[in-house]
Amino acid sequence: MRKPIIAGNWKMNKTIGEAKDFVEAFRVEVASVKDVEILLCPPYLAVHEVAQRCQGTNIAVAGQDVFWKESGAYTSQVSAKMLLDAGAEFTLIGHSETRGRFGKEDMTEGQFAFFAESDETVNCKIKVALAAGLKPIMCCGETYNERQAGNTDSVIKGQVKNGLADLTAEQVGGMVVAYEPVWAIGTGEVCSTPEAQRVCAMIRAKIAKLFGDVAAESVRIQYGGSVKPDNAKELLSQPDIDGALVGGASLKVPDFVGIIKAI
Repeated sequence: MRKPIIAGNWKMNKTIGEAKDFVEAFRVEVASVKDVEILLCPPYLAVHEVAQRCQGTNIAVAGQDVFWKESGAYTSQVSAKMLLDAGAEFTLIGHSETRGRFGKEDMTEGQFAFFAESDETVNCKIKVALAAGLKPIMCCGETYNERQAGNTDSVIKGQVKNGLADLTAEQVGGMVVAYEPVWAIGTGEVCSTPEAQRVCAMIRAKIAKLFGDVAAESVRIQYGGSVKPDNAKELLSQPDIDGALVGGASLKVPDFVGIIKAI
């Protein structure tokens, strides 16, 4: 039985002080939750403070990304060792915003080259995270234009195949994969429940083909994209959706608590 996993990705929101206040209120509200794994993904500057305040609770902490080198002349980057030292147990890898894939209409003017994430860099980061003892959450998802062109399945399958290249079945089985249709992230639009289930089932089937049934049955697959308390229960009741990667709704304690308790 796969344990549901709900992660709150704060993106570039919350100062250290705001993060402290959130955790103080949040941990009380979810203290009785036993059957859901709960993660907070704060900005790098708040990882240590959030991790300190989550010690001894049922809340774990994740980084929002990780670099594929242990150290060196890589200005602005954060290593797996640094995240672990700050108290993180997980890390997001390959989020659409690090891939430079933004918004409903693919936001051509907003696709800044300096994000420059690719399936290959995602794969490098996953390997480094696993080697260091961080648990990766690999994100995948199609843009609005790709969906309109009928390319959703090929895009997602490609991201899964290339992102997980050269890993073992055991490694993949212990991971989390997050399906986030880019056109639904922060737009208020939500992939219909049947379609979200279909794509998550397709991801599981692709993993089964690549790594075997045991890995496919063990890997946890999240849905992300405008998840809110009022749609969480239906989404999270699907057989192949094992949790949610929550953006905007994770910034307010009542909203995020509502999503967690909906499961």
